[in-house]
Amino acid sequence: MKRRLYITLAILHLFVAIGAIPAGYALFTKPDGSSLGMPTEWLEGSPFPDFFIPGLFLFIILGLGNLLTAMPIFKQHKLSGIAGLSMGGILVIWIIIQVVIVGLASFLQPLFFFVGLIQLMLGYWIFRLAKV
Repeated sequence: MKRRLYITLAILHLFVAIGAIPAGYALFTKPDGSSLGMPTEWLEGSPFPDFFIPGLFLFIILGLGNLLTAMPIFKQHKLSGIAGLSMGGILVIWIIIQVVIVGLASFLQPLFFFVGLIQLMLGYWIFRLAKV
């Protein structure tokens, strides 16, 4: 059972990374959003004139962050729970801020919101198991 928690969490980290790395790269290399069909009008009223900073955050923090934490989680590293809590929390906050700024624009927003919640939940369980 314990091993399954780690494997599930690591797979979720890889799932997020697989989505965030190419999307983030597309946004910071073409900050007008055209490569993903995202108009810059979505950012009106936000602190960003284009998608460069959001794309960089998506690529580095959510993409590379989840990718780099997946392997230690697969190996049941003692900080796996904290990694799950951290990356899940960042993803949930990212989606909330995104929906506040651009509105509900895609089915991917609720999907990744729930993935983040599951990362949080699994991270918490693993953290609690590691302390026992």
